Amino acid sequence: MTVVELGLYALLLAAAAAAIWRRPVVALYLFLVGLAAHNAVMAALYAAGVRGSTLTLITAWKEILLAVALLRVLRDALRDRRLPFTPWLGDWLALAFAVLVVVYALIPQSALGGQAGTHTVALALRHDVVPVAAYFLGRSLLLRREDLRGFAWTLLGVAGLVAALGLADVYAVSIGWWRTNGVVDYFHLHLGYDYHGTGERPAVAGLPENFIYNVGNDKPFLRRLVSTFLSPLGSSYLFVVALLVTAAALRRSALSVVLSVVAAAGLLWTFSRASLIALAAGMVVLAAVRRRPLGLVAAVLTVAVAFGWAHVFPKIGPTGNWTTADRCYQHNRKPCSEAGAPAPSAPSGAFSATSANEPSLHSHWVSLRAGVQTVLHHPQGFGLGNAGQTASRTGGATPVRAGESNYTELGVELGLFGSLLWIAWGLALLVGLVRAGYDERWAAGLAAAFAAVLVLAIQTDVIGDPWVAYCVWGLAGALVLRTRPEERLAGARGRFVPLP
Repeated sequence: MTVVELGLYALLLAAAAAAIWRRPVVALYLFLVGLAAHNAVMAALYAAGVRGSTLTLITAWKEILLAVALLRVLRDALRDRRLPFTPWLGDWLALAFAVLVVVYALIPQSALGGQAGTHTVALALRHDVVPVAAYFLGRSLLLRREDLRGFAWTLLGVAGLVAALGLADVYAVSIGWWRTNGVVDYFHLHLGYDYHGTGERPAVAGLPENFIYNVGNDKPFLRRLVSTFLSPLGSSYLFVVALLVTAAALRRSALSVVLSVVAAAGLLWTFSRASLIALAAGMVVLAAVRRRPLGLVAAVLTVAVAFGWAHVFPKIGPTGNWTTADRCYQHNRKPCSEAGAPAPSAPSGAFSATSANEPSLHSHWVSLRAGVQTVLHHPQGFGLGNAGQTASRTGGATPVRAGESNYTELGVELGLFGSLLWIAWGLALLVGLVRAGYDERWAAGLAAAFAAVLVLAIQTDVIGDPWVAYCVWGLAGALVLRTRPEERLAGARGRFVPLP
C-alpha cells in the first residue's frame, strides 16, 4: 500500500512542481489553498494508516514546492545576470536574519546553555527561515493585475469554505468523534506534541487544549471552530487576513459580501479575542493608508464586538461534555491510570472571558512576561530549538524557555539581537507595504493584514502556522516593492514611489 500512496503522491507533486517551474507564481496559489487543508489531510492520512517516514515525506510537499519555485527564480537570475528585484533595506534585514539563524544552528548548544538535540535544531531552523524563503520568493515575482484579482478571490473563497466547514462541524459533529478520529494520535505520536485537552487517556495525550474553551466550575465546555486547520488560532489568522484584504482589494458584490459574512462568523466562532483585536488594529492601518476615516469607526466597532462577544459567546456557543478521564486529569494533573479515581477538588472558580483572572488571558500574560525576563537575563540566547513549538515536541527533553510570542521565542533562540533584528525586519516590511499601499489597494490590504499579524505575534507563534509563514510573508514580499527598476508594482495606478 505504501508504494501506491507514494506513487500517487509523486505524480501530484510532479504535476505541481512542473506548473511552478513554468510559472513560479503558481506556488502562492497552491500555498493559499493547500496549507489551509494541510493539517486535516495529514491527520486523515494518519488515521488511514499512512505513518512514519512515508507521512513525513508527504507533509514535506510545501518545502519541496517552495524549493522548486526558488530554484526557478535562481535559474532566471543567473541567466539574466541580475537580481529579479531592486534590493532595499528590508531585503538586507531579511538576509541578515537568515544568516544569524544559520549561525546559531551551527553553534554547539553547550556553548549557549541550550539543550536541544539535532532533530529539534533542524525543526527550529525550518521554523525560522521559511518566512525568509517565502519572502524572497515573493520579491522575485511579478504579479500582474489578473494575479492580484485571482489571489484576492482565492483568499476569500478559501476563508469562506474553511469557515463554513468549521461552523457545520461545531454544531453537526460531536466532540467524541474528534477524540477518536486520529487527530490526537497524529498530533501526539507523529508530530510529538503533548496536549492535554479533552480526550485525555492513559499513555496518549488529548486534543489540543485550545480546541475548546473551559468556562470553569466543571461546567460543559464551549466548542471552538477549528475546521481544516485543526486549530481555532490557525483558522482565525486566515479569516483576519482575508477580511482585511477583501475590504481593500475587492469591489462589493453579492458573492464577496456573502463570503465575507461567513468568514466573519467563522472568526467569531473561533473565539479568538486576540484575533479580533488584531483585526481592529489592521483596520486602523487600512484607514490610514487609504485615507478613509470611516475605517477608524469600523475598528472601534470591532473592539466593541470583541468585548461584547466575549460575554455573549459563552451563553450561546456550542457545548460539549467532559469525560471522566478529562475530569481526572484536571483534578490531579495526571492521567487516570496514575492518579486513580478523581479526588474531590474545589471548584475552579467562575470568571468572565474578559476578567483579569481568566486563565487563558492570565497564562498569555505570564508567558510573555517570563519570556521577556529570560531574554534580558540571557541576552546571548540559548540556541535554536529551546523555545516554543519545537521545544515542546521533544517530550520534555528540551525545556521550553519561552513560548507563545514570536518576539520572545526568537529572543530565547537567537538572543536579544536576533529578536531586535526580527522586529526591525517586520517593521521595515510593514512600512514598505504601507508605502506601496498608497498606490495599490491590494498592497494596502496586505499592509493591514501584516500589521494584524505583527500584533498577533506578541502573544502567539504566528510563523509556527505554515499558512501564515508561506502565504503572508510570500505575498508581502511580492507587494512591498516593484520587482525590477523598470517595472511598476503590478496593477498600480499612478506613480509608484519606491523606498530608498
